[in-house]
Amino acid sequence: TNWNSGAQAIKGYSADEIVGQHFSRFYTEEDRARGEPARALATALNEGKYEREAWRLRKDGTRFFANVLIDPIYDDAGRHIGFAKITRDVTERRRAQQEIEDTRAALVQSQKLQALGELTGGIAHDFNNLMTVIRGSADLLRRPDLSDEKRLRYLEAIAETADRAATLTSHLLAFGRRQALKPEVLDLNVRLDALGDVLSRTLGGGIQVRLDLAPSLWPVEADSAQLETALLNAAFNARDAMPEGGTITLSTTNRSDADGDWVAITIADTGTGMAPDVLARVFEPFFTTKPVGKGTGLGLSQIHGFAAQSGGRTDIASVPGEGTSITLLLPRSGKTAAPAKAEASEPGLDRSLAILLVEDNDHVREFAITLLEELGHRVVAADNGDAALALLGRNEVDLLFSDVVMPGMSGLELAAAARAQQPGLPVLLASGYSDEIVAGAGADFVFVNKPYNSQQLGSALHEALERAPLPV
Repeated sequence: TNWNSGAQAIKGYSADEIVGQHFSRFYTEEDRARGEPARALATALNEGKYEREAWRLRKDGTRFFANVLIDPIYDDAGRHIGFAKITRDVTERRRAQQEIEDTRAALVQSQKLQALGELTGGIAHDFNNLMTVIRGSADLLRRPDLSDEKRLRYLEAIAETADRAATLTSHLLAFGRRQALKPEVLDLNVRLDALGDVLSRTLGGGIQVRLDLAPSLWPVEADSAQLETALLNAAFNARDAMPEGGTITLSTTNRSDADGDWVAITIADTGTGMAPDVLARVFEPFFTTKPVGKGTGLGLSQIHGFAAQSGGRTDIASVPGEGTSITLLLPRSGKTAAPAKAEASEPGLDRSLAILLVEDNDHVREFAITLLEELGHRVVAADNGDAALALLGRNEVDLLFSDVVMPGMSGLELAAAARAQQPGLPVLLASGYSDEIVAGAGADFVFVNKPYNSQQLGSALHEALERAPLPV
């Protein structure tokens, strides 16, 4: 056995102290318990070399980070006679690497906080604008001498602004991949053919819309409403990049790579294009190069979030002075797209229902009671799940209408308990956002998104009655 001065400097033992001792003495207690010394020798014999970096022990009990190399030694006859082991102290190198990693992590965290600050500021700015319109219109509606024409104008302003606020929150949820998507199997060529016609009528006379749709396109499974929103956002951005007019091309193609089979939808324009520094930030929420009041900066982030939540991704390419192309890549579906259904007339209910309403927010509960009564229904209300189950046992109820996110029992838990108590009970659930819904829970129930109006609520009630299971 050879023990050189380098080994003594690193481990603290003299040759007289260590020669003849088992080499596992340098291993930590944890490594010895896992059988690492024997595993190291076996690896060296079986694979011709063992190399690893791990903590080792010095004579004084302190630890150092070591690069260990063990090679088997053979005599001239090829017989195995021992091992050669080289240990290097790489503690300082590891410490430097750790400092770099810590610095990188701190930088990433700083960038996250900066992005969060920009996101928060953008949300506050846009919502304050919306609240200004709503509050101002509400104050004006209090005037006793207001004409009917102005009263109607201010009411329409409130309704329109509320819809814009709902759209804003929808875009935020899409960016954060927190939307409750309703995927269905789609033939994208059919969808884009119809969308192209709509865009030709709405983007203005200076914009030409061209379709380049690949034959035999694979089906995809996605939320059709959110897909349409994503494509509209891309088209509106393309239009804004062509103030003097130009061409928007909607194209589809099948694409395969190492990650699988995809259907690519590309929206390309002949506009001004973007510089590299702008291109690097386009998917950030509230980032926009448009003048104040001309855009929220959420359009492209909605596209990015929708694609990611649908299992795909978004690519973007741009050349200043030539134009921009945005490509959504959605996974190929093995299912077959259902034939398009004829447009149905708005469903209505031909009878009054006894509805059990469950909503923990007092203002929303009073609003929902008024809306349901205006629709001709009878309402009994509760502010939590336990109270609702008690009312269900004492009242004749035709339908349960509950919020999802509530203290204590959630709306989904309440719906399941109510169905156990009354099999076949129609259930309608409402929520502005729920982790459970995003995760795919509640597929057996009908949902209506907050905020909702009387028409949306009436349609949802009709659907809940249609989808209620038959009692066993």
